[in-house]
Amino acid sequence: MPANVAAMYIVKHPLLSEKNTDQMTDHKRYTFLVDPRATKVEIKNAIEELYKVRVESVSTQIRKGGLRRLKYGVVAEPISKKATIKLHAEDSIELF
Repeated sequence: MPANVAAMYIVKHPLLSEKNTDQMTDHKRYTFLVDPRATKVEIKNAIEELYKVRVESVSTQIRKGGLRRLKYGVVAEPISKKATIKLHAEDSIELF
């Protein structure tokens, strides 16, 4: 599998919220939804390859899926992982 395709499977999409947008403009921090099995090194390499930027640090959070009651029973939500990356001061990612 080519490296670019592997990077697309690791990084699913950027997470955009008011807090994340503020972090992007002020602190060069971007948040992405990533594959729960991906390590910090894999995430760093994938972001650098996809967006052609220099990543200084990666922090990750795992969100446990809870249980939801629906009219046809109880459904378990999937586990998700988000990664917040800090870019080099000279780099930026155009998401809009």
